[in-house]
Amino acid sequence: MSRTEWKKALVIDKVIYQQMTVVEAAQVLGLSKRQVLRLKAKVLQEGTEALAHGNRGRAPAHTFTTTTREQILHLYANTYYGANRCHFSELLAEHEGIQVSPSTIGRILTQAGIAPTRQRRRSKTHRPRDRKPQAGMLWQTDASTHDWLEGRGAKMALHGAIDDATGMVTAAVFRPTEDLLGYFTMMEKGIRRYGVPLALYSDRHQIFFSPQGSLTMEQELAGDKEALTQLGTALSELGIQHIAARSPQAKGRVERLWETFQDRLLIELRIRQVCSLEEANTVLDELIDRHNRRFAVLPENSESAYQSIPDTMPLAHILCRREFRTVTAAQTISYQSTLYRFQANSANPIPSRTTVEVRHPREGGLVVYYKDVCYLLQPIPSAAKITTSKTSPEPKAKGHKPAPTHPWRQSRSFSKSQKVTP
Repeated sequence: MSRTEWKKALVIDKVIYQQMTVVEAAQVLGLSKRQVLRLKAKVLQEGTEALAHGNRGRAPAHTFTTTTREQILHLYANTYYGANRCHFSELLAEHEGIQVSPSTIGRILTQAGIAPTRQRRRSKTHRPRDRKPQAGMLWQTDASTHDWLEGRGAKMALHGAIDDATGMVTAAVFRPTEDLLGYFTMMEKGIRRYGVPLALYSDRHQIFFSPQGSLTMEQELAGDKEALTQLGTALSELGIQHIAARSPQAKGRVERLWETFQDRLLIELRIRQVCSLEEANTVLDELIDRHNRRFAVLPENSESAYQSIPDTMPLAHILCRREFRTVTAAQTISYQSTLYRFQANSANPIPSRTTVEVRHPREGGLVVYYKDVCYLLQPIPSAAKITTSKTSPEPKAKGHKPAPTHPWRQSRSFSKSQKVTP
């Protein structure tokens, strides 16, 4: 019996032995007089044990059976290991048909001696920056290099961007390493789906900001006022303001996104038995959509701040690699050991010895831009080298050795003691 039940037993005993009135007992126990009389009759009929709760020692009707508890522990140890309590509850409901709350999951795992995968840190006192009021006002971007396949494949770098107002992941792509092509691919996917954001928040990686800070000769000839990287030039053409973060905490929203992905995305890739970069990119869009449905929030202002894609040139020609080349007198340029000429249907010919910008879209051939005009290029096949069949070399002629009686040898064979007479 509990302490409260023992108190009831003592008071009811005093009522039975007339050491306390019913009114006094009701005041002590905080019950009505009718309830005290019911308890007195129950003790007289069944004894003091009747005051104990009737469900004591009885398993609740909604409790899990031992079989279900063992099944949950088996699934966690063999299939969903490493998942947090909340994610494990979602996975059980989706894949196994077992409806169980995260608190119950935590209680079952704790009783089995399984500690949480991530310990809760003591909260720090700080004032977080308010979200932007409209979607599309700011994207936070970064890349996370991690063992996303848990040894089933090589390490990969996940490039992604998150909207500051809604917490929605706008786009993401896997690449072998953090590189320019990964950011170009990610930006193009996000812009085509949602539109052009007003600003982009990133770290000070040399992909975003030039470490030199001075203009190159080609940039000066092109009229640039600031030393921009390939990605910085593309953002400038799209009208996106580029903001540099001076610490990881400044772009905390995308940093926390990597923590969530490293906690949840690993399990999802493992369930789908993804073993390569190509397979990971195939299922990534589906996983991003699920993440957005689970964690995205509504913005303060429902009006979108996204801008339309500029129609001055194709988006693929903006988010691509760029290099400068010089046009020869034969209207050709050289790029990566290959000679190219302008197609016949191109615009007016470009003057020779003119520096032009060669752009290499991810899909499609090379193009040249000169004074905002696009020129198509066509590779020139290299001339076939003339090869000759290998023949055995002719034997070298042996040198002729003069005989001892040869005049040459006689003229040089006299001794120093001999005197030459005229």
